[in-house]
Amino acid sequence: MVEQDTIRLLRECDAGVKMGVSSIGEVMERIESPEFRRVLTESRRKHDELDRELRQELARCGDQGKAPNPMAKGMSWMKTNAMLMMKPGDQTIADLMTDGCNMGVKSLHKYLNQYRAADENAKEITKKLVNLEQKLAVDLRSFL
Repeated sequence: MVEQDTIRLLRECDAGVKMGVSSIGEVMERIESPEFRRVLTESRRKHDELDRELRQELARCGDQGKAPNPMAKGMSWMKTNAMLMMKPGDQTIADLMTDGCNMGVKSLHKYLNQYRAADENAKEITKKLVNLEQKLAVDLRSFL
């Protein structure tokens, strides 16, 4: 049970990190503010660092991870592009990214509750990802 919960929790974190990196990549070229670009670049760097840690843990467990849900990824892409067509600009991007961070935090807490038997290392990685998403949401407030 512990090993299965650990792997499941790590997989969800893996999918979440990949979704975050993908979302940042989708909007990066549309950002006008150099400061906003810096904030997202730094967040992507931290996501990439956490991704490396996750891959090491998953490999230790004999697992290859999990890709983001294709439906969720597609819906995110459609919403981002539709919103930016209606109202282009940094404010819209910050709003969309904040929503994504909040959804990620909500999902990660759900998985922490669902996979209670996961080992402490997996839980700590999950908490690191939660903190990363929360920090990004706070950092984005000045661009809303």
